[in-house]
Amino acid sequence: MIMIHSLQYKRIMGSVPGCSKKAKQTNKDELRAEYVKSDFPTGLVRGKYSGRMHNSSNIVVLRPEVAEAFPNEEAVNSALLSLIKLAQQITPVGKCEINGDKKMQAT
Repeated sequence: MIMIHSLQYKRIMGSVPGCSKKAKQTNKDELRAEYVKSDFPTGLVRGKYSGRMHNSSNIVVLRPEVAEAFPNEEAVNSALLSLIKLAQQITPVGKCEINGDKKMQAT
């Protein structure tokens, strides 16, 4: 006597062509053709997560004249890393302010 678990039976029966018994498939994650406001009891808010996205991203938009100087992302990163190394050689970290009141000076 062979015993088959009910899930195994459904899997086997669903995969046999021409079999009259198939596992019932229900997909609750289907998209509807239309939605109404009552589908969203808490309401719809435009840009609800935009602040969170802005704070968690590190995307920088270059000016067009700067973007023209670099062919790709790697070229921008390489140039910036070289600039960082040069700045660290000239001025120790924490000794200057670029946008503050103090002018950038070598120590």
